[in-house]
Amino acid sequence: MSDERYRQLCALMAQRGGRYPGMDIPEFYEMTRELFTPEEAALAAALPPKPAPAGVIARETGKKEGEVAELLEAMASKGLCSSFQKDGSRLYMGVPFVPGIFEFQFMRGTRTDRDREIARLIHSYKQAVDAARGPQTITFPANRVIPVGETIRPDSKVHTYNQVSTYIDNYAPIAVSTCFCRHEGKLLDEKSDCGKPDDVCMQFGLGASFVIERGMGRKVNKEEARGVLKKAAEAGLVHASMNTQEIDFICNCCSCHCMILKTALSQPKPGRVLYSGFQPRIDPDLCTGCEVCVDRCPAKASAMEGNVPEVDGDRCFGCGVCATGCPAEAIVMEEKLGVQEPPLNRKALRAAMEAKG
Repeated sequence: MSDERYRQLCALMAQRGGRYPGMDIPEFYEMTRELFTPEEAALAAALPPKPAPAGVIARETGKKEGEVAELLEAMASKGLCSSFQKDGSRLYMGVPFVPGIFEFQFMRGTRTDRDREIARLIHSYKQAVDAARGPQTITFPANRVIPVGETIRPDSKVHTYNQVSTYIDNYAPIAVSTCFCRHEGKLLDEKSDCGKPDDVCMQFGLGASFVIERGMGRKVNKEEARGVLKKAAEAGLVHASMNTQEIDFICNCCSCHCMILKTALSQPKPGRVLYSGFQPRIDPDLCTGCEVCVDRCPAKASAMEGNVPEVDGDRCFGCGVCATGCPAEAIVMEEKLGVQEPPLNRKALRAAMEAKG
């Protein structure tokens, strides 16, 4: 009976999609048996696609409401589903592995033996999925970069969705949690430490409420949020999120661990599948040839040509990491013409990806 429950869960996770959907391979069952009890697996496979209260889910599954509510609460606290309050009602919603369940496992930043085992199982599953699918070609970007605002040329046109300040000003609450990519890396190997700050990933609105409520992150005010982003920028991390105008998270990514950047860098032309809509402009009169920008570039898009760096537009993310680190202030970010604006929301993004697929 338990095998059937996990098979149903596999089919459901395949429907949810994401970077790592459900796949009927041994690694899926090894991983999900550690993450889900058989009862949780059966309930997860029955969760509706839209948020619903426990009573509705109980009726649809033919179970008692109290029993279902208890299971859903346990699952939410384990990061196996999402939960939030809306209009006085407690709602629950299923989420993909990525973005979703995998991130939730490591956002607390804990280092127990079970954390290490879960990291091992998730890593094995991701490797198995990658091997089974083979090299993936990105036809429409699932993610985008939000440039470092202070580096943008004053006369450039800047849409509100390209301003981090927009999200900080407009959303409440705001949460900060541990970078799950870097933390997973250290759970797998303590030596896998690039030295970048970990407590810099951010959630907004309902997503932040869930993270705060379940102890996966801490609540911050707007001033603290700006300080977190400044720390991330100074460390050379890339502000990245879903390729949508409406976002509920910002990851601050390194190229050595983070899935968003590593996925882009696996493509022949990374700058064509992950970008911000901006590009660096280097003033040769101010440039001292110190090569700091070359060293900081997460896409390895910059190389010295004589005394001044030259940028490969096919690799450049337009993140502004080069500009924030330039001691001579010789680099500014300017608008890159011809860049398609992000879809409005996740529904529009899915439609765009399916159309291009």
